[in-house]
Amino acid sequence: MTLTFLGIESSCDDTAAAIVRSDATILASVVAGQVALHESFGGVVPEIAARAHVEKLDLCVEEALATAGLTLADLDGVAVTAGPGLIGGVMAGVMLAKGIAAGTGLPLVGVNHLAGHALTPRLTDGIGFPYLMLLVSGGHCQFLHVTGPEQFQRLGGTIDDAPGEAFDKVAKLLGLPQPGGPAVEAAARQGNAGRFDLPRPLLDRPGCDLSFSGLKTAVLRVRDGLVAEQGGLHEQDRNDLCAGFQAAVADVLAEKTRRALAARPVPVLAVAGGVAANKTIREALQRVADQAGAAFVAPPLALCTDNAAMIAWAGIEAFRMGRRDDMTLAGRPRWPLDQSAAPMLGAGKRGAKA
Repeated sequence: MTLTFLGIESSCDDTAAAIVRSDATILASVVAGQVALHESFGGVVPEIAARAHVEKLDLCVEEALATAGLTLADLDGVAVTAGPGLIGGVMAGVMLAKGIAAGTGLPLVGVNHLAGHALTPRLTDGIGFPYLMLLVSGGHCQFLHVTGPEQFQRLGGTIDDAPGEAFDKVAKLLGLPQPGGPAVEAAARQGNAGRFDLPRPLLDRPGCDLSFSGLKTAVLRVRDGLVAEQGGLHEQDRNDLCAGFQAAVADVLAEKTRRALAARPVPVLAVAGGVAANKTIREALQRVADQAGAAFVAPPLALCTDNAAMIAWAGIEAFRMGRRDDMTLAGRPRWPLDQSAAPMLGAGKRGAKA
């Protein structure tokens, strides 16, 4: 039996709805971004994001249904991001999904946002288990050994900033617009990655854990040195710093991925999350996969960043395993995929990133 699910995503600053079938057909995928709302603040403002989700969620659902040529009566279930994420946005999505489920009698499935990313290669490329997933985004970075729709073993992760967070902060340091990832990548194309000697954190330590906070600080120090020496930052200085920073991130991710593949040899290396859209990082990971004799899978760029198609698909996978949620479903700001792993260290006062 072919299932058709509505997916709802609102964990950060993208309001999204999608209609996906269990044969991996994406009938509709709608994403309403909030870049203009947060641009002047230099980052995502949770309260503004939550209010925007409330205003746009029902419109995105209506558009997705219209694009797919379906009504709520044609659906077999509703999947919604129930965490982790900015709690105001997560709650907005969960409440809408509950309302739809209560009003239609459709089954409700709460989805871990990270599971959505981790299972995306099964939606886009139909890969089987097991595989190694490198999840790299604005808020998360971890290596996952994926053996089932709800079976994730964390092999390592960031102990401080996620790569996407570091890209955003470096962009801000250098006076580049947000979101920082695309801005830094564009500037790096015109830069010399070898001009500045930037660190590759934690490569001198065993294991697959990562750190990017020190790299960000190194960029700050170089910037301040240049400003003090020449009275400002020239465009070429900015481009060279971006190129050096991007190369350092790519080197760290490549080496840690090599270690993860050695620890858990699998036939496929997959990557997902917003940072997976970076061409330099993709090429570095492709080389690592080739050297390890593993296939390399990177979803289309539109499905690397936050979207609801991945949530609908993860909901379908969980539904097939018999999972259902009810009206007690609650939003969760933190929700580790690997429940058995110890919390990551070094994540600051708010607790473990993982």
